[in-house]
Amino acid sequence: MKKNVVLFLLVPIFMFGNTFWSKTGHRVTGQIAQNHLTGKAKRALNDLLDGHSLAFVSTYADDIKADRAYSKYSPWHYVNYPLGMHYVDSEKSEYGDIITAIEECKTKIKDKNTPREERVFYLKMLIHFIGDLHQPMHASRAEDKGGNDIQVQWFGQGSNLHKVWDQNLIESYGMTYTELAHELNKVSKKEVKKMQEGTIYDWVDESHTICGELYDSVKVGEKLGYQYAYNYNDLLFEQLQKGGLRLAKVLNDLFD
Repeated sequence: MKKNVVLFLLVPIFMFGNTFWSKTGHRVTGQIAQNHLTGKAKRALNDLLDGHSLAFVSTYADDIKADRAYSKYSPWHYVNYPLGMHYVDSEKSEYGDIITAIEECKTKIKDKNTPREERVFYLKMLIHFIGDLHQPMHASRAEDKGGNDIQVQWFGQGSNLHKVWDQNLIESYGMTYTELAHELNKVSKKEVKKMQEGTIYDWVDESHTICGELYDSVKVGEKLGYQYAYNYNDLLFEQLQKGGLRLAKVLNDLFD
């Protein structure tokens, strides 16, 4: 399977247009993670989320975008830095990015002195951001707004490179989030361990590398369809799978 990814130079703009792999994608990662939680993590999450599943709350960070009171969190969904560079070596935005967001969420959740309402808020945000971290176009270039300015057609309809990866691929496949999560959960313990290796800094650079490949996968105005889906569905599924398994690892580490 092709494994190359690319990331965005951070700029003070609102998160562009669509959401990570649509609501379906976030719910897939949430459902996969749910299946790999430790008993202690399950109990803690059940308490903080009032019995709701990870899939149920996974879209929260996108849902609140309509409220201007949460505008400052828009840059937390992504990161931008030059292709070929590591995140740690890149210039950081004063507005924050997906990596600083994840770290802040973890700190707030871990601190028992944080009011319960805040812990719940940051937990929901963290669940979403780990998903976003594995959508390669959320770790991309600033100059084209993470691929939003790269116009293409998807089965004859207007789209862009960012939307292809946020929405078009997964929706065209036509499975529900529960169906996809069930299929992508078929992994051995050895495979799970391998996919969960590394840190969020390794994972963001991995997505960044993949993003580089995706920029090369299209030309402006290109008509995309069955062939593109055939070429990239496996990568899509792998990123969803990693997002779910790594979300489980992050939550297990937080609550164990």
